[in-house]
Parts: sequence; structure tokens; C-alpha cells
Amino acid sequence: MNVNQSIPPVPPFGQPQPVYPGYHQSSYSGQSGSTAPAIPYGAYNGPVPGYQQTPPQGISRAPPSSGAPPASTAQAACGQVAYGQFGQGDVQNGPSSAVQMQRLPGSQPFGSTLAPVGSQPAVLQPYGPPPTSAQVTAQLAGMQISSAVVPAPPSSGLGYGPPTSLASASGSFPNSGLYGSYPQGQASPVSQAQGHPGIQTPQRSAPSQASSFTPPASGGPRLPSMTGPLLPGQGFGGPSVSQPNHVSSPPPQALPPGTQMTGPLGPPPPMHSLQQPGYQPQQNGSFGSARGPQPNYGSPYPAAPTFGSQPGPPQPLPPKRLDPDAIPSPQLNELPPQQKTRHRIDPDAIPSPIQVIEDDRNNRGTEPFVTGVRGQVPPLVTTNFLVKDQGNASPRYIRCTSYNIPCTSDMAKQAQVPLAAVIKPLATLPPDEASPYVVDHGESGPLRCNRCKAYMCPFMQFIEGGRRFQCCFCSCINDVPPQYFQHLDHTGKRVDAYDRPELSLGSYEFLATVDYCKNNKFPSPPAFIFMIDVSYNAIRTGLVRLLCEELKSLLDFLPREGGAEESAIRVGFVTYNKVLHFYNVKSSLAQPQMMVVSDVADMFVPLLDGFLVNVNESRAVITSLLDQIPEMFADTRETETVFVPVIQAGMEALKAAECAGKLFLFHTSLPIAEAPGKLKNRDDRKLINTDKEKTLFQPQTGAYQTLAKECVAQGCCIDLFLFPNQYVDVATLSVVPQLTGGSVYKYACFQVENDQERFLSDLRRDVQKVVGFDAVMRVRTSTGIRAVDFFGAFYMSNTTDVELAGLDGDKTVTVEFKHDDRLNEESGALLQCALLYTSCAGQRRLRIHNLALNCCTQLADLYRNCETDTLINYMAKFAYRGVLNSPVKAVRDTLITQCAQILACYRKNCASPSSAGQLILPECMKLLPVYLNCVLKSDVLQPGAEVTTDDRAYVRQLVTSMDVAETNVFFYPRLLPLTKSPIESTTEPTAVRASEERLSNGDIYLLENGLNLFLWVGASVQQGVVQSLFSVSSFSQITSGLSVLPVLDNPLSKKVRGLIDSLRAQRSRYMKLIVVKQEDKLEMLFKHFLVEDKSLSGGASYVDFLCHMHKEIRQLLS
Repeated sequence: MNVNQSIPPVPPFGQPQPVYPGYHQSSYSGQSGSTAPAIPYGAYNGPVPGYQQTPPQGISRAPPSSGAPPASTAQAACGQVAYGQFGQGDVQNGPSSAVQMQRLPGSQPFGSTLAPVGSQPAVLQPYGPPPTSAQVTAQLAGMQISSAVVPAPPSSGLGYGPPTSLASASGSFPNSGLYGSYPQGQASPVSQAQGHPGIQTPQRSAPSQASSFTPPASGGPRLPSMTGPLLPGQGFGGPSVSQPNHVSSPPPQALPPGTQMTGPLGPPPPMHSLQQPGYQPQQNGSFGSARGPQPNYGSPYPAAPTFGSQPGPPQPLPPKRLDPDAIPSPQLNELPPQQKTRHRIDPDAIPSPIQVIEDDRNNRGTEPFVTGVRGQVPPLVTTNFLVKDQGNASPRYIRCTSYNIPCTSDMAKQAQVPLAAVIKPLATLPPDEASPYVVDHGESGPLRCNRCKAYMCPFMQFIEGGRRFQCCFCSCINDVPPQYFQHLDHTGKRVDAYDRPELSLGSYEFLATVDYCKNNKFPSPPAFIFMIDVSYNAIRTGLVRLLCEELKSLLDFLPREGGAEESAIRVGFVTYNKVLHFYNVKSSLAQPQMMVVSDVADMFVPLLDGFLVNVNESRAVITSLLDQIPEMFADTRETETVFVPVIQAGMEALKAAECAGKLFLFHTSLPIAEAPGKLKNRDDRKLINTDKEKTLFQPQTGAYQTLAKECVAQGCCIDLFLFPNQYVDVATLSVVPQLTGGSVYKYACFQVENDQERFLSDLRRDVQKVVGFDAVMRVRTSTGIRAVDFFGAFYMSNTTDVELAGLDGDKTVTVEFKHDDRLNEESGALLQCALLYTSCAGQRRLRIHNLALNCCTQLADLYRNCETDTLINYMAKFAYRGVLNSPVKAVRDTLITQCAQILACYRKNCASPSSAGQLILPECMKLLPVYLNCVLKSDVLQPGAEVTTDDRAYVRQLVTSMDVAETNVFFYPRLLPLTKSPIESTTEPTAVRASEERLSNGDIYLLENGLNLFLWVGASVQQGVVQSLFSVSSFSQITSGLSVLPVLDNPLSKKVRGLIDSLRAQRSRYMKLIVVKQEDKLEMLFKHFLVEDKSLSGGASYVDFLCHMHKEIRQLLS
């Protein structure tokens, strides 16, 4: 992306809108759409392919040439820029040429608002009298309309800065983004190098390339291009307001060279609203509000500054047409009839997540990512790549929002880009990458800086022949202990640097000495306690029987260290309803013994010896117990349960055994029995969209936080499996798992036949995964920045130490940094994450991850090195924590404002001056609007009527500790067409965008978001396909809601089932399959995940939100 590259003007989105009429407030505030303003901001739910059928009246066009004009026809009149769609004088400020040809109604003299604004003298060029239509026609006649860039001297009419050729930001395209990605498969209009350095040349694309931006060969430079035929109210100056790069309606007809625009111009259309006093002047470039309103765009933005541009007259409205593919939206019936006709932006003209993901895979998926260079932006999380650690931690352990951070806090405040790192300290690596080396420094322990306590790492500087080292974090000079001394080579590096992981790698582990252990003694191996709800609900559903059966075999797969023959973890069992039952399963007993504790107010553990045992030694007794539990409680009528005393009992048992460990709690209902932590049903949907909504996310009582704090001190982590049939107050029950580093799994309305596979798969993975216990994590930074805020599943008793009773390979901790001093471009900034934990074998270890980042004095460098996926991960966590203390609407508004500030700062400081009607996005952040809109529409921030309070609380705590890959697919699900690729192809099919428009009713699609998996079957799918997959003869015989595909011996069935298995293997939770037939009632659930469309809960479509973002940016700039 060429940060300073100017972009051809693109009209603003919509006319300048007073109060943004109709940007349906509900989309942003979560309120219902019942009061749709009179003029909603385009109710377009995603574009219609193709262009407006009829050219605007009054402009006759030559018929389209038979083929596209050559991509780089470079002939133009000597010395004249081949502007493509602009006449000579009109690129600058005036309205587009077509507009200039028209006569305004007498009340609006042409030159009324021409005075240029002083603030942008370089860009604005005051106009003389506007050219007559004859002059414009002559200009058009002499102009070659082509996609080429022709060297030419800068003409006075061209005030946009040069497309300076800076390296592209993400290694991808150098276009600063007028709407982003090229549609797939087309060649770049022309390489940027062809352009004259001083000229920005907007392009007009050929008819065949109706998708506006033509794609470059991967990684090639990208030309800002503008295409599209005239729209009503739009001159040749570029796409219509809402047309990011282009409009859509039947294919545009480019004017062949020399085509004249002739013919009388039609009368002005009726005004849509009264707020267009004399057509407000447009910002420099005037391809926007100075036009007549488009159907369904309200009236002008109130604050469009008058940057010396000329107003243009309105043009007639096109024939009205309803949008055939419109997604039903609650507000549509409230629109005035003329609003329902609408122009659709071509979806291929706005940045496509799929295109960006595919480009990154093609450009960066083949070479290993070598971490030796400071401040390198890694490939996207969606790309499969190999990492070679050469001194910086792998992006699998740490990802940053930006790899080039501002040198000063003022610059950081100006840009508003949060500086954060998403850290996954125990991430599991793919088989072809080595786990971190374990370094044992013996009795002396790891070498550290005396002042800041940072651990030895590759960035430490050895001096005085190797006898001392200077700390890279705090600059303190330290002595090197004699046993660690080594000579330096001629470059000042230790000669053994490459033999020592801590001097050559970004990630490694140290064995901790006894000083790093509690009470100065080495820990015992951890224990697992299984705590099973045996109330009526749990017995009735068959849950208890299923669980006991599974545990018999699962206990053979407890996590173990390296090559250990058996796991060192001990196990114990408790069952409970209103009272607790402990079991003695000592190996010497013939039968297990049960002890009941009914005094739940003062919990104690009735036995020590025989409660926590080695699985192999006590196998017979454990098997006997697991056989007996379902029988013992088979006739129970007890419906009430307790919760807090159960966790207290587990914690006391670990305390008595002097070890850390994990409780696996299987719980079915709201704990209403008389006991500490008793809860009442407080579910109240009337609180939604009120100031009290935040109480739905807060715990009901303080008992849960107090309990969590005690658990963390003991190293007792809780994994909670919930099986609710109704409200169980997830917001309260999840507090203890959340603060202890545990997980919550929820299976609403659990039925063995439907949910057994999902539950057992989650349970197996949860029990088998490697966990660090009793962990403390600290993030150190070099002088100039410091960690100020933390997000995730953990507890903090002070401002620096993240305490985790347990930490597994799926959990992340997100850390935000702020400046406390000036940074230096030369030395950069350093992060060191140190995690002290007890391994599954009871070994105390330190895992260290180091990362060096660049620092910059130019905002362009910050924007060129951002990682949008990480930014969205941070922003979602920030917002999801915000709902605990602020009204949801305020949280949503904060996100929108921050995003607008980030993009407005880029526009103001890094993009070349251009029409305010253009939306310019940084290459690295061109997906920020679409992803942010997905966060805003998510169930936590904008719940639909069917989303329960428990669902919202569940998702809120889930997202808090997700890594970047998980939030990426969670907020923007993958939609994979299954019948497009050849059956023999073994590669995963290329995804399509998450919009209903992309579904073809002759196809079958898989949609996944990391938690859900849908198989959507179109109504016109071929009979052979239906037979091969479902073993029935027609579409109507497929069972809707089916959750298992029949195992059939044919290539298609094998391929689809194989793909489902591989998707499940990529995710940390089992995704239950749901088969959805087109036009079936379940389809509403499926459409909820088509995030580019308008949502039924009032969430904006991608196109609408882009328009809204553009309006917000313009307001900030003005």
C-alpha cells in the first residue's frame, strides 16, 4: 500500500446526510427498528450484480464495444493525462464532467460556492467559469478512455498528490484502499510504475470488468481505480456515493475513445428531502454531495466543508425497482415507497475478507516465516505457514496489533490504534515445529537482570569481553557469573550464542529452582477431581450414565510429560445434589466407600487417604464406583443443587493434599438450594437496551469472586460443563472458571442421542490437554512503554502479575501497552513474557517468549505494519469487558468512534489529499470495517430475540480468552461451497463471502465459526448429489436439522465427511453439525451467521456500515 498514494476521488457515500437520516438507529444502538426515519440510509442488503439498466436520461452513450478496452492503452493526447473517466478540469474540485454539462435550475447559479478553502491551498484549484457542455464534450472527444496510466506533466486541473511509490504495506497491494480487494482472477489494470510520478490517474474500467478493481497478479501493485457507469445524479466523476468503487447494475458501458456525450439533459429529480439548500458544496473533488440524491440515500451530510467545489445539478431518478434478493429486514415495510428502490453497491468493489485471505495464502503460505528480523508482520492467522525461530517468538505465541509502534504517546493518541499483544504462552505447535527447548542452569537458576529481573534473552548486550552484560530492558549493567562466562567474537557476540537457546531463540524454557516454588519446596504432581451433579435432571437425561461410562476409558489418557509411561496426575470423585458425597477409592479396598457431607454451609473434606489416587493402582475400585453411581441415584427425586460448596470441597481436598489441580464440574441447574452462593432466577429481557442491561453480565453475589480468589491461591482451576434446560445464570456460575483460568462448556437442552458426540469430544480434549498449574505470568517491556491492561481468564492481585490457577494451550492473555516515555527508532521496543508454572508431572518451569518491535516517527509506518485480526481480537475483548460496566449502546458507540478515529487519522496524515467523497482505507486495515461490524452485530452487543441471557454471558466469557485465529472465524464465519471443486480434489474449497447473495440454490455449503457447523442444502441441488450425501432420492426427503451424515461409500460422501472432520480438528471445541434446507425454518438460524447481510436484530449490512463509517470519518475530518 502506498501510504502517500492519492486515490482518485470517489463520491461520498450518499449525499451529505443530516443526522444520517435513516442510518437505522437500531443498527447502532440495538433498539428496535420500529421508528425508521423517513429516509433510511440505503436499505441495501448487499449488492445486486450488474449495473443500472438504463443510463440516466439525457446522456446518450455509445453501445459497449465488443470487448474490454486493453488494460493499458496508453495513448492520450500528447501532454494530456488519460484520466479515464474525468475530463481535464474535473478531477480537481468541480463536479464530474457530466455534471458540469448540465444547467442548474435558475435558483442555483453555477458558480455559487467556488471559493477554495484556505486550509488546503495546495490541493484546491479555484475554477473559472465552468466549462460549457460543448467544451466538456470536446474534452471527452479528445480523450482516450482506457485503463492506462500515461506519463504526463501535471496539469493544473489535477490537484491530487502523486502516487509516490512506497512499498506496499502488507506485501500485498499498494492501493491505499479505496475499497479494496480486487475480485479474483483478473489482471491488474496497470502497474503503478507506469504512472507519472506527479500524477494521480483515476481509471475507468472496461465494460467487461464490471467489478471495478481489477486484481493484480498476486502481490503486485494496485492502481486506484474507479469504474462504473453513470448513476442517476452522478457525473463522470466516479462512482456514486454509495458505490465504493463501483456500482452495480447491468454492465457499464465505457465510452469508447472519442465518444461524445450529447443529447439534452433531463430535468432535475424531485428532492428526497429538504436538506439540500442550494446543494452544499462538496469537499475538494466534489464527486459526491454535489449531486442529486441517489434513490434511497437520504440528503446531504450536514457538515460537508466547502472546499471550493462546484455544485452539480440533480439528475432524474432511475426507474424504481425492488431488490429481488433483499434480505427481509424488519424496517423495510416502514420505508416510504421511493426508498425501497435502491442502488446496490457491487459487493466485489468493497474489500473482501476472502480475497485478502486468499492473497495472503498465495503470497506467504509457501515460504517459512523466519523470525530473525525485528518488527516483521507475520502472515495472517488463516494462512498455513511454517515458523523458524531465529530470535523472536513465533506468532503462534504472540501476535501484536502493530509491529511498528509510535515513538511518542502523542503520536499514539493521534492514531488511536491500540497497542496490544495477544499472548498464548502454552500454544500447541504443529508437528513440524519444535517445542521450546528446556534449559537447566542447575542450582544457580536462570540468569536475570539485577534491577528489572528480566531473563537472559537474545537481545542482552555482552560487554567488557563477556564479563558483564547490559540489560536490554532497563539498561542496567550486570556481572556475568563465572560459570556462565564465555568469550565474545569479533562482532561482540558470545561464541556459544548458537548453542544456547536463551541467546539465540525467541522462545525457550528454564527449569525453575526451589526459589520459584511455593513455600520454598518443589510441588507435588497435580490432581484431577471429577464432581458430578446427580440431581434428577442429570439422571433423567442419561448424562450421569454416559459420563461414568466414558470416564472408565478416559482416565487412561490423562496428560503426561514427554516419554512418561503413565501420568503422574492423581484422581478423585465427588457426586452432589443438595449434599455432597465423597468416595474413598483406595486400591486396598474391595468396594468404594461413600461419605456424605450434608453441612454445606461449613464445607470440609471427610477423608484424606484414599480420596486422591493413582488411576492404575486403584483401577478396579474406580471402575466399580463408576458402575455404581448411575444405579445408586437412578430413582432420585432431588431436583435442587448447590454449587459454591462443591468447589470449596474440591479446593479443600487439594489444599489437604498440598498440590495444585483441576476440578471438572458437571452441573445442570440454577443452584437454588440453601447454601453459600445460592442464586435466584433474575433473567429479565426487559433490561435489554436499558442502563441496567449491564447487571445481566455481572455476578449476582460476591461469594463467587471470593471463592475464585481462594482457588487461585491454592492453584485450583475449574472447568465447568453446564447442561441447562432453562436459565442457570451463566454470568455468575462462570466467574470461578473465568478467574481460575478454566473453561466453560454449555450444552443447552442436552439429549444423549443428539449431543453425546459433542460433549464426549469436548470432555476428552479437555481432560487430555496439557495444562500448566499454579501459574504466574509477567510481561516486561523495554523503557518507554509498559503493560497497563490485561484481558483473559485469570486473576490479578496486583497491577503486574497475571495469576492463573491453570493455563492450557488454548488460552490467551491479551495485554495492552501505553507509553511512559519516548521510544527510540534505532533501539525499537522489546517485550518479554515470562510464565512460571507447574507442569503435569509436577516440575516447576519458566517459559520465556521475547519479541522485538520497530518504532516509528511517521504515522504511515504504523499503519503499514498493523495486523487487523489482532486489532479486532483486542477490540472485541475490550468491548466485551465494557458491557460489565457500561450500557451496551455506549460500548458500541465507543468502538465505532475509535474505528473512525483510526481511519480518519490515516486519511488525514497518510493518504494523499483527495475528495472527501472517497473512503480511503489503509491496505493493512481495509477489513477493519467489515470485521468491526461483525463484532457490533454479535450476540453480546446486539442480541436477536432468540438469544438468551445465558447465551450472551457464555459467549462473552468465551471470547475473553480466544486467540486471534478463533476470533477471526468466530466473527466472520467461513462459508465453503462443496460442489464447486472437483470431487477428487483433496484441498479445502475456497471460501465465499458470508452473504446470502453468495448462495446458489443448486449448491451445498458448509458454514463454520469455531462453535457451530451448518450444512446448507439448496432447493435445486441435483438429485445425484442428494442421493450421494443423504441416501434419499429427493430434496424434500432430507431431514432438516439432521446432525450426522450417513456413512456412504461414494467419493462425494467421503469428501464431505472428511472435510467436516478436518474442520473439527482445527478447532478447540467440537462443532455439532446441523443440516439446513433452503426455505426451512432452521434457515433463519443459519442466516444469522451470514454476517455481511443485515441482521434481524437490526445489525447493519457490511455496505451500510461502510457508509456509516465513511460518514463518521468525514465528520471527524471536517
